[in-house]
Amino acid sequence: MKYRELMKEENDAIRERYELALERIKSIKEEDSVKGACRDYFIRTAAFIEKAAAFLSLVEKDSLKDLTIEKLSGINRELYEDILPENYEESYANPTYAVLKLGKKYGRLLSYLYAEIRGMIVYAAECRLFSMTIYLELFIEIYNYFEEEDEYTFKDVKRAIYDFNMDYCSDIIEYRTRELLDEELSLAADIIEGWDLTDLRYLYQFGEYIGENEKRIAMFLNSLPEDEIKAMAFTYTDGYYRGFLAANIDLTKKKTVNIRYNIGFERMVKYAVRNFAEMGLKPVIYRTTVDSMNKKQHLRLGYHSCGPNYQYDYDHRFDIGLYMDKAFHERRLQAYKAAFEKYKEKAALYAGPALIQVFGEKNFAPQAKEEAVKLDKRQQKLSIAFQRDSNMIYYQYIKGDETSFTIIAYPITEIGGRFEEIFRETVKVNTLDNDTYKGIQQKIIDCLDKGEYVRVKGGGNNRTDLKVMLYELQNPEKETIFENCTADVNIPVGEVFTSPKLTGTNGTLNVSRIFLNGLEYVDLSITFMNGMITGYGCGNFTSEEENKRYMKENILYNQDTLPIGEFAIGTNTTAYVMAGKYGIWDKLPILIAEKTGPHFAVGDTCYKMSEELDLFNPDGKKIVAKDNEVSILRKTEIEKAYFNCHTDITIPYDELAEITVVEKSGKETVIIRNGRFVLAGTEVLNEAFS
Repeated sequence: MKYRELMKEENDAIRERYELALERIKSIKEEDSVKGACRDYFIRTAAFIEKAAAFLSLVEKDSLKDLTIEKLSGINRELYEDILPENYEESYANPTYAVLKLGKKYGRLLSYLYAEIRGMIVYAAECRLFSMTIYLELFIEIYNYFEEEDEYTFKDVKRAIYDFNMDYCSDIIEYRTRELLDEELSLAADIIEGWDLTDLRYLYQFGEYIGENEKRIAMFLNSLPEDEIKAMAFTYTDGYYRGFLAANIDLTKKKTVNIRYNIGFERMVKYAVRNFAEMGLKPVIYRTTVDSMNKKQHLRLGYHSCGPNYQYDYDHRFDIGLYMDKAFHERRLQAYKAAFEKYKEKAALYAGPALIQVFGEKNFAPQAKEEAVKLDKRQQKLSIAFQRDSNMIYYQYIKGDETSFTIIAYPITEIGGRFEEIFRETVKVNTLDNDTYKGIQQKIIDCLDKGEYVRVKGGGNNRTDLKVMLYELQNPEKETIFENCTADVNIPVGEVFTSPKLTGTNGTLNVSRIFLNGLEYVDLSITFMNGMITGYGCGNFTSEEENKRYMKENILYNQDTLPIGEFAIGTNTTAYVMAGKYGIWDKLPILIAEKTGPHFAVGDTCYKMSEELDLFNPDGKKIVAKDNEVSILRKTEIEKAYFNCHTDITIPYDELAEITVVEKSGKETVIIRNGRFVLAGTEVLNEAFS
């Protein structure tokens, strides 16, 4: 394969170091120089390393293709069994268990080390010998400190971890940046193009955990007629193409597209790759990162499987806190800048991401563990600063007004026994008629464009009561406040949205239950004053302090406040009814859920870094409400303009009492009352409810 041959050339320089380190680790099980509980840790971790090394050997000999699916499945399970839910309570990857067995002093450090070493599974699959070797050497160094444990050992171990990350920061950051941009560095693309996808042994070539979801969705897609798979791929790639047309961006200047998807969808992706090739684009398909330096909390950015254990990911989302300080922050930024400078020619050819999301996994309500690493206040500020400054670097090399994207979502088999029905309903939702929605949504926009503000109130037990101020139009004949969103970059069709005026936007947003980025929130509540968050809470935990921490970490991303970056009205009642029919409200991804009621995004606007790009609605009017009082600071103090997050929070129709447009004259026009559309010309949307 092209990718593995490329890595084989790069591995020659590190081979001797790798073999020496591995030989040293193999001898650990015969030694008793480390005493107490730590001996068990080192023996078990060394045993895992030997498994990863054996997997690498199979990969390098190209032997995986010769093994039976039963043998491949057994190897895969053996590599991941330690962190499966049924085994996790007694795994050193679990910080609670590690602290229990190794003590508070060493538990976090050694749990972190083991989690980093577990990344060797994917490094082996990708023949990344350098990445494996440096972690082997770190493990040996720390083992050596424990061989002569004394009062200095804790400081020695902590310093070793810190020095390791400082020393290899440039290498780790550069490789990740190269992954984002270099079409030759894509193992997944080789697998998709090189394998007969009806032979499910291909699933085990990625190195990701392969569970029932991955196997069953691959089998299901293999059962579909070719024309249906082609149609799914066309909807996805055509949305991407039309995004460039709508923004009047020249796609012919670009050469690569990043495909992000869930393992199991390769048959669809294979046709998508061919469709992109007709546009002149080659695929860049990188996996979700496994190292703490490149992680963005628990989020999965890249291709991936459903994974073995969400709690494991959640427990290690802030492991960078073990070594993050100002010096490391500066080193990481320098490395990021240097990497983009090195690959700037490829960055200029990058067209943007095309995402296939999935939904239907079992609901995950994380357990907050005291033993897990957390960022202190100083580190929270450094984390925010890195996200801000690294994004500035990113957009320096990848221009926001020269790229586009698309997102589409499909269910996975874990959603339940009616999976096939839900899948076909989702295909229907994804292919609703654009022209029908375009006309209906224009009537809503015409009404909204007359408003000074919009009043949104919850119904029943929903406590939402918000006054949302709107941009003031200067030329209503040629300008508009809201974008008429059809199914191009954001599939499925079904919303109108704007960047609201912050000043005067006040009130409370409340949702009884919602899932955001894979996490559940119960009775979520956010209070706004002049468009900025002034208070927040939820009912997930018994402790109010823990509830606030949960929201600050996962919605505010450790920032003290965020603005309302978007106000939208979803119009996709078909998706809403589908969710109710199959009882999958708690399974819908944000991508579909946001179309099933009004939603508010906290964070950046939808137009971040492309505010100067002229956009027009189908009626020819120019969309002018792109900035708010915070984002406009991009012209004077750009470091204060962006927050590098955007989280959509939807109020479903059944929790909605009204959406009313209020004009300066005091005239009120109701768009939705008691969860139904009442504005003239929109009533057809209610037909889905009958």
